[in-house]
Amino acid sequence: MKNQITPNPNDLKLIVQDKYSVIAKQYKSANECSCCGCGPEVEIDYTIFSDDYSQKPGYNPDADLGLGCGIPTDYAGILKGHHVLDLGSGAGNDCFVARQMVGENGRVTGLDFTAAMIEKARENLKKTGFRNIEFVQGDIEKMPFSDSSFDVVISNCVLNLVPDKQKAFAEIYRVLKPGGHFCISDVVLEGTLPANLLNEAEMYAGCISGALPREEYMGIIEDRGFSGISIMTEKIVDIPVDILKHYLNADEILEMKEGKKGIISITIRAGKSNAS
Repeated sequence: MKNQITPNPNDLKLIVQDKYSVIAKQYKSANECSCCGCGPEVEIDYTIFSDDYSQKPGYNPDADLGLGCGIPTDYAGILKGHHVLDLGSGAGNDCFVARQMVGENGRVTGLDFTAAMIEKARENLKKTGFRNIEFVQGDIEKMPFSDSSFDVVISNCVLNLVPDKQKAFAEIYRVLKPGGHFCISDVVLEGTLPANLLNEAEMYAGCISGALPREEYMGIIEDRGFSGISIMTEKIVDIPVDILKHYLNADEILEMKEGKKGIISITIRAGKSNAS
């Protein structure tokens, strides 16, 4: 086992930024063992999180790095003419699918914390000639957008990496138009996971240790003022023993495999009232 560490929020942001800078330069096959890419010590050919986008209208294979834990656009209710914001847009995968849904008169904005990802997304955009997608570098906890700017906010396996999720959902509420809504795919915890897994910085950047208990996650959304909160889909994340053994002992692995503790991929939708 590695020594436990507890990075502060700023350190965690740098960890995620550094890892995503590496991921941006990798192929999809090198990233699919986690929603946020594989570490150098976990080179196992498993698709734990990511869903298959290849048949979705608007799909751009150059933008698909295999980093998601769901397909939020399937449940986001995106309509022609909408302005959609994708948080943690990466190389642009969900943005290109959303662009197909909003049509020529709609717009899609991707926000990402990592300069290398923004550069990759913009390279992918140049190849398409689309004029109604933009990629912006910025922090989800303090978005560089005006109040009430977007009809729909989407995100795919990213908010678990944000240290202050209260701020993140407050910002989502702020930038949504009255009557707008979000649809987010993310990972949450069922039961209490061992501390050495939760405190491990490398696994944090792999989308596991940043996850909150389901009840706490849903409570934050409610506390931020959202209504109509619904879980659209959920599935148990079956992490192979070959990965777990890097972080857990035999008894802890058995508890996870028996379903007493674990990681769940969920897609959540909720709205901002018209009166807001």
